[in-house]
Amino acid sequence: MQFNKSLLALAVLAFSSQAFADDKANDEIEHLTIFGSEQVLNNVPGSAHLVSQEEIEKFDFSDIMRTLTTVPGVYVLEEDGYGLRPNVGMRGTGQNRSEKVTIMEDNVLAAPAPYAAPSAYYFPTSGRMQQIEVLKGTSSAMYGPRTTGGVVNLLSRQIPDQDLAGAIKLSAGQDGFAKFHAYAGGQSDNVGSVVEIYRYQADGFKDINHSDRGTGFTKNDVLAKVKFNSDSNADYYQELEFKVKYADESSDETYMGLTDADYAQNTYSRYSASQLDNMSTEHKQFQVNHYIQLSNDLSLGTSAYYNDFSRNWYKVSKVGGKSLGSGGIELAAAFDQGNNADYLAVDIKANNRAYLSQGIQTVLDADFGDHQVKFGARYHEDEMDRFQWVDKYELATNYEMTLASAGVPGTDSNRIDSAKALALYVHDEITLGDFIINAGLRYEDMTIERHDWGKSDSARTAAPSHKENDVEVILPSVALTYKISEELVLLAGVQEGFAPPAPGNEESDNEESMNYELGARYTSGAFNGEAIYFYSDYENMHGNCTASQGCDDDNIGNQYNAGEVDVNGLEVKAGYAFELNNVRVPVDLTYTFTESEFKNSFSSNLDTWGDVVTGDELPYVPENQLQLTVGVEGEQWGTDLLVRYSGEMRTTAGQGSISYAEQIDSRTIVDMAAYYDIDSQQQVKLTIDNLFDKEYMTSKTHGSIMVGKPQTVSLGYSYSF
Repeated sequence: MQFNKSLLALAVLAFSSQAFADDKANDEIEHLTIFGSEQVLNNVPGSAHLVSQEEIEKFDFSDIMRTLTTVPGVYVLEEDGYGLRPNVGMRGTGQNRSEKVTIMEDNVLAAPAPYAAPSAYYFPTSGRMQQIEVLKGTSSAMYGPRTTGGVVNLLSRQIPDQDLAGAIKLSAGQDGFAKFHAYAGGQSDNVGSVVEIYRYQADGFKDINHSDRGTGFTKNDVLAKVKFNSDSNADYYQELEFKVKYADESSDETYMGLTDADYAQNTYSRYSASQLDNMSTEHKQFQVNHYIQLSNDLSLGTSAYYNDFSRNWYKVSKVGGKSLGSGGIELAAAFDQGNNADYLAVDIKANNRAYLSQGIQTVLDADFGDHQVKFGARYHEDEMDRFQWVDKYELATNYEMTLASAGVPGTDSNRIDSAKALALYVHDEITLGDFIINAGLRYEDMTIERHDWGKSDSARTAAPSHKENDVEVILPSVALTYKISEELVLLAGVQEGFAPPAPGNEESDNEESMNYELGARYTSGAFNGEAIYFYSDYENMHGNCTASQGCDDDNIGNQYNAGEVDVNGLEVKAGYAFELNNVRVPVDLTYTFTESEFKNSFSSNLDTWGDVVTGDELPYVPENQLQLTVGVEGEQWGTDLLVRYSGEMRTTAGQGSISYAEQIDSRTIVDMAAYYDIDSQQQVKLTIDNLFDKEYMTSKTHGSIMVGKPQTVSLGYSYSF
C-alpha cells in the first residue's frame, strides 16, 4: 500500500478547496455526528438512538455504562463500580474492554489503538458530553474497523452560539465522592471558543483488609476549542476548529476479587495483597476540524487527529507463585485470615503501555435530489508499546508490603503492536416515494504488525521477531425503510460484519459475519416505540485473551477462532409522556432478549470460553435485560426513578442449567434522582445510585468475585449563565 501517497491525497482533498456561500452556518456539526443535526431518527434504516444532554444530566451519571443501558441491544459488564474501565458490547459481540465496538468522540476513533490493540483502557468522559449517538446494524458499516455490533459516538461540548454562556456544577456524596464540572464559551461573527473542566473523585466503597490505604480514584478532564469561520455571505462558507484535550487518572483498582466465603461475609472488602494496586493514565488529544460548503448541494467535512495515551496498571499478578485464577486468590484470602507462615510472596506487574493513534479523514456529502450520497476516506496509524516488568514483594504478618527485588523495565512484556490502514466507503440514500433505500460499500486495506524483543533484550538492541497480517476486505450493506403512514415505518437490512485479526496471530482468520435486522417504528403524539429483530450469523468469531478476562501471562495476546456462532434477539424501546393536572409523567421502557449458540466444538485458553462444545451459549450475555424509567415533572421540580433488571448469565461458555460456580445471578437495581429549580439559573439535585443498597456480583474472573457499587447518595448544585 502506498500510505504516504494516500495521506497526501487526503490532505489535498481536505484543504485545497475554495469556499462557497450558504446561510446554514451551523451545518458543520453534521460531519462530527452520525445522524446530523437535520437527520430524523425515524428514517434511519437500523437501530439508531440518541441520548440527549437532558437524558445524560437526568441522573448525572459519570459512568458511561449506566448511561448506555437506556439503549436496547447494549450489554455492559461492571467491574470497578464507577465505570473507570467500561466493558460495553452490542448484540452479543462480547463486552471485554469494549473491544468489539467502534468508539468515537466527535466522529474520530477514540480507543487508544483501535486497529492494533482495540481494548479500550481509555474511554471519553461521558459526563461532559452533550449527546451520545448509538448506531447498530446495517447503517453502522460506515464506521469501521469493527462493523458487526455497532458504534458509539460521543459529541463533546460545542461552542455556544451566543456571546457568552456557561455553567458551574458541584456535587458531593458518600464514600468521598466529589465532582466539579464547569465550562464557558461564546462566539462573535467570525471567532468562537469554549473551555471545559471536568473533575471527579471518590475514596472508594471497598476497604482493604488490615490496611488504611484507599481504594478510590481521581480523574481530570480538560477541553478547549477555538473556531474560525468566514462571513455567512462569503462566496464559500468555511469553518476551521482546533480542539485540544487533556485527561489523567489515578485509581487504586485491582483484578483481585473475593472468594465465595469472603463475599458472603464482607462484600466490600479487599485482600491486603492488593494494597499497592494502582492505575495511572494520561491522555492527550489534538484535533483539527474543517468544514466547507462547496455549493448548495455539496459539502466537505474533514478531521485530522492525534491521540497520545499512556498507562501503567501496577497490580498483583501472582500470590505465592500462583496466578490469581490458579490459587493465588485463595492464598491471599488465607493470609488475611491469619493462616500464614512468616510472609507471603506477592508479584506486582507494572502493566506499562504507551499508545499512539493518528490519522486524517474526510467525508463529501452530495445532495442529488433523490440521492443523498456520502463519499468517505480515512488514513489511520496506531500502535501500542508494551514495556513491562515485575516487582517482587513480601507481605509480612503485620500486613506491610516490603520490596524484595525490583524488576527491570522491559523484562516482562517488551513489544510493539502497530497498524496502518486505509478505509474508503460510499453510502447512497435513495428516496423512491415511501421507500428509502440505503446502499453502502466499505473498503479496508490494513497492515497489522508485531515487533517483539522478548524478555531478555530490554534495551532493544537486537532485531526483534516480526509477525505481520495484511488484510484487505470489501464490506457491502443494504437497508431500507418503508413508510406505511406518517406514524408507522418498517425497516430491514443486511450487512457483512468484520473485525481484523490481532497482531502476532498470523494463523488467526478475520472475524466475519452476516448481520440481519427487521423491525418497525411507530410514533404518534406523545408515544414513540420500536421493535427490531436481529440475527448475527458468524462465519468466524474472535476471542481475545487478555488479563482482564483472567488469562494467564503465557496466553495474553493470543486470539482464538471460535468458528461459527449464531446470535439473535429482539430489541424493544417505547416511551410515552402523560399529562396530569400540570404534572408531566414521562415513561420509558427498554428491553432486550438475546439467544446465542456456538455451532462447533473447540478448545481455548480463554477463561470465559475454555473448552467449548457445540450448542454452548456465549458467556456474559443475559437472555433478558429490561430498564424502566418513570419521571414526575412539575413547574420547578422533578423526580425520576430508574429500574434496571439483568437476567442471570453464565461466566463460562456452556448450556443447560448454570452451576453456582459459573453463574451471575439476576438482579434489579434502582436509581433515583430529584431536582428543584431555585430560579432560571440555579438548580439543586439529589441522586441516589442503588437506592435499595442491593449487594450483587458483577463478574467472576481470575477465580474470584467482583462486586457492584452499593447505595451512594450525592447532592449537587448548578449555576448556568
